[in-house]
Formats: sequence, structure tokens, C-alpha cells
Amino acid sequence: MIESGKTFVVMGLLDADSIAFAIGKMLESFGGKVIYTVQSERMKKIFFDRSKKLTDADREHLDIRYCDITKDEEVKALYDGIEGSVAGVVHSIAYSNPKTCLGPEFHTDAYDDLAAGFRISAVSLATVARYAQPKMTEGGGIVALTFASERAFAYYNWMGVNKAALEAVVRGLARRHGKEKIRVNAVSAGPVFTIAAKHIPGFEELGATWAKSSPLNWDPMNAQVEVAGAVSFLLGPFSKQITGQTLYVDGGASVIGGELMPHERADG
Repeated sequence: MIESGKTFVVMGLLDADSIAFAIGKMLESFGGKVIYTVQSERMKKIFFDRSKKLTDADREHLDIRYCDITKDEEVKALYDGIEGSVAGVVHSIAYSNPKTCLGPEFHTDAYDDLAAGFRISAVSLATVARYAQPKMTEGGGIVALTFASERAFAYYNWMGVNKAALEAVVRGLARRHGKEKIRVNAVSAGPVFTIAAKHIPGFEELGATWAKSSPLNWDPMNAQVEVAGAVSFLLGPFSKQITGQTLYVDGGASVIGGELMPHERADG
């Protein structure tokens, strides 16, 4: 799937149940060297260090570094501090203030929050590509995680706008970095119940929506591995002519009109 021995940077680690962690573990299973980033030491202590799924030996094995995506100097320092070349980067970073940018009302006058969400969720991908590129001397892949931006979902509001912007950034970066043999793509995953997702109002309703429309029986509780597989593919040599694309890993729900009929369900 990927080339063994290569270095990959997975940005946006939160805890052991996060999509970022599942991606990193899969890359390691294929022989990759993985560097994880967490926003700050405080965030690591609050979320990752409290995970009961990891032993002390598991934690010691991980290469975790700190990087606040809103600080260019930290992003630059991260990549400057990596020995050798980087084969791939995963951008698993997003944020919108749930009190002002998500919820039952779309309209808001919290313009500072809107700007912060846009910067963290979309613009930061360009920041990452800018400072990762000098380390990607042999080309490689950059993959961002997105979510169904072509549709408007209840409660999701401005995060949906940010995801649409993120996908536009993917296309722009794919054009910019093609000359350096760097591929830039996105994976649009169905809803995955993680700690981050729990802070999104109405996320349980999204999971219920997928259950009604996914012909492959999308399971929001156990979908991290499926997403990780698609990301690994886009980071590896079998995707050398794929760039600027959004790959849907959502159980097929994105192509279904309405709900599945009883006779269309696997358990029907």
C-alpha cells in the first residue's frame, strides 16, 4: 500500500479513537515511520494521555511532536526538525466554535469565530503544504480529511462551508505542487463517532441519516479503519496519477437519493 521505511506525518492527533491515530497505525503496519502532531502538550495530557486503550509501552513507541497549526513558525519548525525526506502528510485538523458556528441557527455575527474556523479547517492545509514541500524531495502525497461538503446538513452549518473551502484548497494545491510530484487529495468520510465528533451538535442525527442511506451499512462506531485504508492508498505508489480529487469513503451514502427501501438492505 505504501513504501516501507518511508516517513509520514499525521497531523491532528487527539486520542486513541481518532481517525488520525487509526491512519498512523495502519501506516506503521505497512512499514512506515509515523510522526504524529498534537496541538499542544496540554491537549495531549487532556485527551491522548488519558486513553485506557494504550499501555505505557504503546505510548513510548510513538513519535509525538507539538504543532499549533495557526502558528507558521511551529509548522516550519516541525518540518525543519524532521531528519531525511517525508513521503506523505495527513491533515486531520478542523475546528468551528460549536456555540457560535454550529447548531440550530445558521446565521451568526461571530465573525472572529468564523475567521478562526476557516483558517484552522481550510487555510491550514496550504500552510502545511508550504512547509512540508521542501522535505518531500521525492514527491509524495498530502491527504486532507473532509466531510460531504456538497450537501447542507442540519447543525453542521459553517463547518460545512469550511469543508467546501478545504476541498477547493486541495484542488489549488494539486495544481501548484504537481511540478514537484506531490499529489494532494481529500478523503470524504462518513460520520465517525470520535471525541471531536461528540462536540458537533446533531452528530448523532448524522449517523442515523447514514444508517438509512448507506447500501454498505456504514458503521459510525467502527469506521476509522476503512478511512485509514483509503488514506494509505492515496499516500502510496498506486495513486501516482491521482491528484486534486475527493475520494468518498462513506458506505455509498453520498450517491443514494432518499432512503434505502427494505428490500435493498443487507438485513432486509
